[in-house]
Amino acid sequence: MARRNKHSLEEIRAMVLDAAETIIINEGYPALTVRRIAMEIGYTVGSIYMVFANMADLIMHIKANTADDLDAQLQQVPGCPPEQYIAESAKAYLKFAARNFSRWNMMFVRDTEFPEWYRQKIDRIFSRVEAQFAQLAPGCSAQQSKQAARALWGGVHGICTLSLTDELDAADINDVEDTLLLLVDSFIAGWVRNIR
Repeated sequence: MARRNKHSLEEIRAMVLDAAETIIINEGYPALTVRRIAMEIGYTVGSIYMVFANMADLIMHIKANTADDLDAQLQQVPGCPPEQYIAESAKAYLKFAARNFSRWNMMFVRDTEFPEWYRQKIDRIFSRVEAQFAQLAPGCSAQQSKQAARALWGGVHGICTLSLTDELDAADINDVEDTLLLLVDSFIAGWVRNIR
């Protein structure tokens, strides 16, 4: 039987997000349904729609929580020279993805347009790497450092995805971190040479 009036809307919202994330972590994104979440928290489906506009809204907030957690992980990268900072960020990204695979992987399911507030979270994550590229080539434009950061991160993300989904043969890549570092070092060297 559904419980009523025991929690505030903010508490129900937090319960819904926690239950949804737990389902994704334990069973994967395909197992996530509003009915399943309602059953987990002991409320009706209608209660969920009192705190989220629809399933797409709920999913966007789960992605936002994951982006915030990733951002917090990347903030732990210590201050160091730009090349090292970018390499350490790539390693931190891999570690986050490995520890939070289901949530991390769900971030890249494009089932709706991203709202501006979510894009700002993603831009904040990229801005740290963009700042490092700007330091590597002080004369480059903001657009050039942004393009470099996003191009490199496309490669970093690809290596993470392929290694974490076992789509790369283990004989081809024995150490994913070493592969990331090879990519980062090669990309930076080529980019700096071409930008100057």
